[in-house]
Amino acid sequence: MAATHMRRLRRNRLSAALLTAFLMPITAAAQDSSSTQSGQAEPAAETQQSQAKDLDTVTVTGSRIGRDVFNSVSPVQVITREETTLAGFDSTTGVLQSTSVTAGSSQINNAYGGYVTDGGPGANTLSLRGLGATRTLILLNGRRVSPAGSRGSVGSADLNVLPNSMIDRIEVLKDGASSIYGSDAVAGVVNIITRKRADGVTMEAQHNATEGGGGDSSRYSIMFGSTGDNSHISGSYEYYRRNELTIGDRDWAGGCPTTMWRDIEAGDYWGSGDYIDPMTGRPKCWHLDAGGVTINTIGTNTRTGVAGPGATGTRFNRWRPNSAVTTGLVGFEGVSYDSRDTFDPDMLNESLISPVTVHTGYLQGGFDIGALGDAEVFYEVLGNKRKSSQTGYRQLSLDYAVGSPLIPANLSTSVFSPAPSELTNGRNVGVRAFIGFGNDHSKQDVEFWRALAGIRGKLGSSWNYEFGLMKSRSDADYTFESFLTDRLAQSLDVVSDGAGGFVCRNAANGCVAAPALTTATIAGDMPSAWKDWVFVPVTGNTLYEETTANFNVNGPLFDMPIGGTVQGAFGVEWREAKIDDTPNIHSINSNLYNLTSSTPTRGKDSVMEVYGEVEFPLLSGVRGAEELTFNVSGRYTDYDSYGSDTTYKIGALWTPVSWMSLRASYGTSYRAPALFEQFLGATTGFLASSNDPCNEYGEREPNTPTYVNCAAEGLPPDFSATTSVEVVTLGGAETGLSAETSKNFTVGLVFQPEFSNNFGDLSFAVDYYDIEVENGVDRAGAANILSLCYGGNDFAEDAGFCRLVSRDPGSNQLTVLNGYVNISTDIVRGLDFTTRYVRDIGPGEFRATLLLTRFLEQSSKVFQDDPLIDYNGMLQRPEYTGTLDLSYTVKNWRLRYGLEWIDGMSSYDYYARENPGLDFNPSTSMYKIYTPNYFLSSVSAQYNGDKWSVTAGVRNMFDKEPPTISQGIYNTVGNALLYSGYDYFGRTFFVNVTKSF
Repeated sequence: MAATHMRRLRRNRLSAALLTAFLMPITAAAQDSSSTQSGQAEPAAETQQSQAKDLDTVTVTGSRIGRDVFNSVSPVQVITREETTLAGFDSTTGVLQSTSVTAGSSQINNAYGGYVTDGGPGANTLSLRGLGATRTLILLNGRRVSPAGSRGSVGSADLNVLPNSMIDRIEVLKDGASSIYGSDAVAGVVNIITRKRADGVTMEAQHNATEGGGGDSSRYSIMFGSTGDNSHISGSYEYYRRNELTIGDRDWAGGCPTTMWRDIEAGDYWGSGDYIDPMTGRPKCWHLDAGGVTINTIGTNTRTGVAGPGATGTRFNRWRPNSAVTTGLVGFEGVSYDSRDTFDPDMLNESLISPVTVHTGYLQGGFDIGALGDAEVFYEVLGNKRKSSQTGYRQLSLDYAVGSPLIPANLSTSVFSPAPSELTNGRNVGVRAFIGFGNDHSKQDVEFWRALAGIRGKLGSSWNYEFGLMKSRSDADYTFESFLTDRLAQSLDVVSDGAGGFVCRNAANGCVAAPALTTATIAGDMPSAWKDWVFVPVTGNTLYEETTANFNVNGPLFDMPIGGTVQGAFGVEWREAKIDDTPNIHSINSNLYNLTSSTPTRGKDSVMEVYGEVEFPLLSGVRGAEELTFNVSGRYTDYDSYGSDTTYKIGALWTPVSWMSLRASYGTSYRAPALFEQFLGATTGFLASSNDPCNEYGEREPNTPTYVNCAAEGLPPDFSATTSVEVVTLGGAETGLSAETSKNFTVGLVFQPEFSNNFGDLSFAVDYYDIEVENGVDRAGAANILSLCYGGNDFAEDAGFCRLVSRDPGSNQLTVLNGYVNISTDIVRGLDFTTRYVRDIGPGEFRATLLLTRFLEQSSKVFQDDPLIDYNGMLQRPEYTGTLDLSYTVKNWRLRYGLEWIDGMSSYDYYARENPGLDFNPSTSMYKIYTPNYFLSSVSAQYNGDKWSVTAGVRNMFDKEPPTISQGIYNTVGNALLYSGYDYFGRTFFVNVTKSF
């Protein structure tokens, strides 16, 4: 009876191990017990042998104790190298940011080059459960991948640094694990595991080509290794390049962004509710629409003139050049908000997907020293260099001072603003020219390296020890083009050169006089010498360093009466991180015209941690408990920055019958404030003047707090804000920033029923997760601060949020300090479903894997008194996502079909609540703020020869475009939602070739 039971249990465990190798997020692939602490793994063939021979000497991500691969208390998803190749991914970045891993969470990828993102342009990060990249821990062979990137907000691992060609598999722990790994393991942990003990040389090449052109990518790599009796060494070098995909390369991205339908019931076309540009007869292109931005236009005082197409009335303060106009303002026609120019063909040159070139070298190995407990000295070295760039579009507002000789005679009496600007050298603004300057460029050169050395061996006959020391360094130069305020002002202060032209009044520094205000200048046709002098590349540098030392031991503690041996793992770890971001001197001095200014971000933090984990096998092989195991782990943390903290986690696995298991865990996690959140240097940005709460406050009821508070400042009821709101963002170390804390609960059910061979093997798992983040590190937001200050009853400079607000007594400009504080709350709940079916059909084997995630809640709030808003199902927050993988293997061939699904999303209910006066009824609203179900299909075929293989296929087989929404409500590309779950490339063909020697 006992022998029969053990055979049944071993068969179930072996089937689980095989299931794991094909993406089953129930278990994790095996690792050698001697590599428990570092996460190092055996080669695939050795792993399969060890699983078949000894199922009690392996470990999984999420624990430091060797165990049966079937005994994963927390849900772990495994992605094998073969799966990624068949799916057509040419980088680990693409794999990790795919729907199957992220479950629909939006990721920062290379479509975000025109936005301010943590890590700077070109960085690629990973967010699990939609909780953000800083709450997802990335490991390489069980050890942290330190942050890399550019600019002051470097706080997350950059996926670009990973050694793609050496990766054997990826293990994704979808559970909080700070008691095991420390800070950042809030939403989950991703462990990238490299190949081990390779022999010979393997060369690989892959090319992905888009049918529509643009965005092609290539990867070439060589991997080598040698294994001896007492040592092993392996490594790789790879080159990766992705070409730029521009907005103009895709019709759906380069068309005119539109906002409304005119009449849904009448079936009017998309955009027909928008203003029809009389110049083109088509809906208005709003590429530059950001609250009044325009090009090919001038601003003057209000005066009488000829109305241009689409404008009404006879008095205007915005004008477009028109040589046919001979009355009123000669040479100009009046334009309105709708009829102004907003499109320039150069906008189509902007990067949709920015280009990048990456070089990566990796070396790993070890050798036995025959001492210190049969110890092995091991090492890893990773070097990475990224060159990325982006193309943007720049609008220039050029202020000509009253009385400037550069203003033509018919505009000499204009006074656009009865106050000086940064460019008018103390004089009032006479004419403001809104010029489409053209394309600008930025680039990043990031060098990253990481070196690890250590020793591991035996303590006695059954305990293991390991000591490791690791150093990482990211060094980034970031360059972008900007107008220099002082040079613009100097160039606009001119005198006659005596020959009909102009020269700078102050000729210092090679000053080049600004062009006169002409039709050509307004159209963006300006002298190259002047552009080269006022529009220059500026470069900053970001240095991020991290040092880690740890020591740990693991082994048996004592025997239980029935279940088995209690195992334990204990260790101590010390880490220190430093950041030094030095912006260009022009940025520090606020000399970048119409761009943010930044001061240096400099600081460091260190932590000492002690941790332990104990696993209790309470029962084994008895009726009602084939297995019953409890796991307990805890960690004590002491940071220099915010002090000490403790985290813990308890978990259990119960297998009442051989074909069913129940697992559950509950624990706490935390995230220490990132260095940039603590020490970010003051960074200045701006909000539109309409955000000033006192703007036209006289239209409010006289007894409202805003009316009373604005009047208390001495502002007239008809006050009109003419200056933007300055927003200063800075770190929160001085305000006592503390760590985020979170609670994590998961419970899962695993079924592996035994059927006859004719039916095949069926497995099913469902896991419920609930994560609540408290004390979240966030910024209150300038708009929130202004609302709370002016809308409160305690209005004073030193009270409440008003301490963060000041108003200049001369210009009446508002300044808001928007620092990092512990204020926000985030809650994520949901269900993960996994179904796996395997059956022999004909001469081959058929496999089907279905992964489905359902979010039950995605809630957040900024302030404690705010209502908790559930964004589940809204745009960028799908309620459901899923992937289906079908494959058939026969002899040397493997055929695959893959399907990715993102549920339809809608924001109508939310905006109806927030805007009760507007029509946001889905059946009648003129706004389109929903997306339908989105499906992507891929097919591929693979042939494996003796020492070579070829894989070819098509991603996005049906050339599915991203769905459209109304422009101006969410960030968009054209009219497509800016959301990483959608494919921007279109139909893409790929081929991968490998050859071993």
